Amino acid sequence: MTGKLHLELSVDQQHNGRKASDFLAEASGLPKQRIKDAMTKGAVWLRRGRNRKRLRKVTEALKNGDSLMLFYDADLLSRVAEPPVCLHDARGYSVWFKPAGILSQGNDYGDHLSLLRLAEQILEPKRGAFPVHRLDRETAGLVLVAHKAGVAAQLSALFRDNQVDKTYLARVLGHTPDSGTIEARLDGKNARTHYVRVDYDPQNDIAELEVKIDTGRTHQIRRHLAGIGHPVIGDPRYGQGNKNRAGLQLWAKALAFTCPLRRQNASFELSPEFLAKNAHYTPLTSLNSCSENEVSTPEQTKKPA
Repeated sequence: MTGKLHLELSVDQQHNGRKASDFLAEASGLPKQRIKDAMTKGAVWLRRGRNRKRLRKVTEALKNGDSLMLFYDADLLSRVAEPPVCLHDARGYSVWFKPAGILSQGNDYGDHLSLLRLAEQILEPKRGAFPVHRLDRETAGLVLVAHKAGVAAQLSALFRDNQVDKTYLARVLGHTPDSGTIEARLDGKNARTHYVRVDYDPQNDIAELEVKIDTGRTHQIRRHLAGIGHPVIGDPRYGQGNKNRAGLQLWAKALAFTCPLRRQNASFELSPEFLAKNAHYTPLTSLNSCSENEVSTPEQTKKPA
């Protein structure tokens, strides 16, 4: 079977004690192996009482009154992507390079390609993962992941209060001004984007920009740049004449904030060398010489906090 399938099943007394995988296979008509794969990848949910959680244990014995939900998307479950890279582990939170193609967090249809789930699987010692902020699936770059609920709240507050300095690198169509600020409202809310042109390729009419945002609206950079006639190269949704085969040319390259654990400044930046190796980045023309470190971090953030 291909395509999508959404089932919501109630467990009655007749099915009490039955294995979840067997019950779903019978109800859906899908082979048991596909059901097991969907469960492993986070596409099955169990509601028991007031709790709703992903059900990964294929041998889970169902109870009378349970509700099972299957969100089956054959295309999504078959997708693969480059794994994320942990750049810094502060125990209470970690800093990651998220490749394009990976979600910041999962959805009903699965979490096997989400940064949070992969962080739980990759990090040692094992620990939970909590969201702090997001990048679009198509955008590669730096993302913070919290490992304690309290730390997640502290880091989220920094983003909410605009106390995190975020720098992006974007390739756009056309020769932009040297710099500019875009203040077009998005979704009825104020939104502000600043950019500086750092390079230009006249042969292909592509400019490279460093971008900073004061707000965090959905697809803000992509929508703002498309709105002034300079859409991001490879954007599948916004702009015209900017499509390519290499994917979205937008990278979250730097983060700076006050570490909530050590109360010291922390900054992380992806160098052109790192982006070239991990994010299909090639300098447009000649770029300034870079540091030897592919990922630069301040001395005070190198040791686990």
